[in-house]
Amino acid sequence: MPVRVLVTGGAGFIGSHFAERLLAVGDDAIVLDKLTYAGKEGNVPKGAVFVRGDIAVKETVDAVPEFDAIVNFAAETHVDRSILGPHDFARTDVLGALVLAEVARERGVRLVQVSTDEVYGDVVEPAREDATLRPSSPYSASKAGGDLQVLAAVRTYGIDACITRGSNTYGPRQFPEKLIPLFVTNALDGEPLPLYGDGRQVRDWLHVEDHCAAIELVLRTGESGELYNVGTGDQRENVDVAQSILELTEADPALLRRVDDRPGHDRRYSLDASKIRTLGWEPKRSFDEGLEDTVQWYRENRSWWEPLKSGEYRAYYERQYAERLR
Repeated sequence: MPVRVLVTGGAGFIGSHFAERLLAVGDDAIVLDKLTYAGKEGNVPKGAVFVRGDIAVKETVDAVPEFDAIVNFAAETHVDRSILGPHDFARTDVLGALVLAEVARERGVRLVQVSTDEVYGDVVEPAREDATLRPSSPYSASKAGGDLQVLAAVRTYGIDACITRGSNTYGPRQFPEKLIPLFVTNALDGEPLPLYGDGRQVRDWLHVEDHCAAIELVLRTGESGELYNVGTGDQRENVDVAQSILELTEADPALLRRVDDRPGHDRRYSLDASKIRTLGWEPKRSFDEGLEDTVQWYRENRSWWEPLKSGEYRAYYERQYAERLR
């Protein structure tokens, strides 16, 4: 019998891929999304039910038709924007998670809270799920707050909930403010690639399809109250990722521009993902293969991303990078 899943934030990057995955295996997807700058109704896969709304407004979530589970992708996610204005992050990422936990309790359904490796902050050794939370940005602090609301609801009310914490995710349909789509689209347009600081920041890269497979596995088999790190262990320095993008796009190497670093920039993220591997998950996409496919997607889908890089985005980009690029 098909499972009917409420996919919050399902018009965004990872959420829309997850909704596609559910539909492909015969489940039903209800996408709830308030369509901020990073959400597009055109991302919602055919066959999904779409409801426009805000997860931080309980009456909106209460009005959604019957469902068997909630998977929460709805979040403000960009660190740079959180530094410029943190309040929207606290509202969506903390209050929104609280509302969904309340709805899960009232309806007796499972909740999967999709979180991030950034809640652990800078690490030397790969972080386990029981590592101390040390968020460095308003974004990661708000995600940590949402996670704690969900865990508190498990402890206090006995809701059925799990949390996943994924590493840096990339792939098609990612909004072009994040590192890989920003650098790819700028390279394709012959614009500078603004690399923060020395570019030696280390990230664990995870293809969106592998990330969604892990979240689906937790939805179906995860133990309530448990956290599951999702990472590949394929770690790269940002400067190396930038160089790979220049090569794949055949862009001028001189486009790479080192700029002043952002405040509180974490040097290294790394996850111990052995726990989710015991459930049977393994990544299928190598970073080199996944990056090549991603670059090709942006090359072939200018009609998707070119309109996004105007208006509000252009104003944000100028505010974030104009002075740094002078």
